[in-house]
Amino acid sequence: QLSLNRVEFSNMAGVPVLGMRDMAAFGHISRSGRILKRALDLVLILLLSVPTLLVMAVLALIIKLDSPGPIFYTSPRVGREGRVFNMYKFRSMVTDADEQKESLRELNEADGPLFKIKNDPRQTRTGRLIRRLSLDELPQVFNVLLGQMSLVGPRPPLPEEVALYKPWHHQRLAVVGGMTGLWQVSGRSDLSFDELCLLDIYYIENWTLGSDVRILLQTIPHLVSRKGAY
Repeated sequence: QLSLNRVEFSNMAGVPVLGMRDMAAFGHISRSGRILKRALDLVLILLLSVPTLLVMAVLALIIKLDSPGPIFYTSPRVGREGRVFNMYKFRSMVTDADEQKESLRELNEADGPLFKIKNDPRQTRTGRLIRRLSLDELPQVFNVLLGQMSLVGPRPPLPEEVALYKPWHHQRLAVVGGMTGLWQVSGRSDLSFDELCLLDIYYIENWTLGSDVRILLQTIPHLVSRKGAY
C-alpha cells in the first residue's frame, strides 16, 4: 500500500533500479506549504469567528446546566514530531470519566491503541448529542490559533496511544494534527487503526492546499450524516 510518489527510479550501470524515498526527508509538508496551510486556517477562522463564538456560547450554557462539572475538558495530546500540548474540548462526559476508563476497558470497540465505546456510559445527555455532531471539538479552534493544530490533519493522539505505536505508525506525527482530516471523511470510527494511519500518511505524502479545502467541504455532510461518529 505504497503511494507512487514515494517511488523513485534510477539507473545503475545501465540497469534500471526501483527504490523508495526516505520518509524522514519526504514525509513532511514543505515550509512554503506549511505557510499556505497556516494562512488558510487563520482566514477561515476569522471569517467564521462570529457564528463559531455564538454556537460555543450556547453550548457552554447547555453543558453547565446539564451536569455538574467544568464546561471544558483539557486532554494532553501528541502533536507534530512528538511535541505534547493540551487539546481543548467541550466536556461531554462525567467529571471522573478518565478514572473509569480502565474499568471499562473490556467494552472497547476500537482496535490498536484506540479506546472507543459506541454507547459510552460515561457520556452526559448533552455530551451524547455534541459528540454525535462533533460539536465537542469546537474549542480546538483555540489550539489552531495557537499553532498547535490545523483545521485539517491527522487527529492528535494521546501519549498513552503513541506509546503503543508500531514504528511505521509514527509517520502520522510528521505534521501538525487537525480538527478534521482524511480519516474523518473516509469512515471515521468504522475504520481500523491501521487504515486510519494509512490514510493519514497518504494525506501527508500527497498534501495540497486544494486537498485541505476538499476535506473541509466533505466534513460538513459527514457531520450531518453522523456516520461512524461516537
